[in-house]
Amino acid sequence: MNNSQVSTLCQIRDIYRAIYEFELDFQQSYNLGLNEGMLLCSLNTQKYSSNELAGVLGLSNSNTSKVIKSVEKKGLIKRIVGKDDKRQMYFTMTELGRKKLESIKCADFNIPESLKSIIKL
Repeated sequence: MNNSQVSTLCQIRDIYRAIYEFELDFQQSYNLGLNEGMLLCSLNTQKYSSNELAGVLGLSNSNTSKVIKSVEKKGLIKRIVGKDDKRQMYFTMTELGRKKLESIKCADFNIPESLKSIIKL
């Protein structure tokens, strides 16, 4: 490994640590994991099926199912049956989910410095 590769690896490590730190703070502030928060953001404007959510979130179907189950258990999303295919399930936010997302939108995040330049704040 050359110095450039080592430097890149160390920068990725620092980014990973910063994301982990952000996620811990987010969890404590909102009682939501980062994937749960991203799921709410995804459902803010439209409904999605489980497979569609997996693609939007960049998670495996198995991990997406776990996130859906957790957020659904908290009452933040609900299932609706597809109009054309009654076997198809879609997910939308509940009123409680909308309030939760609104509280997140209005908040000041404690974003680690190493992430600020990446997400262009």
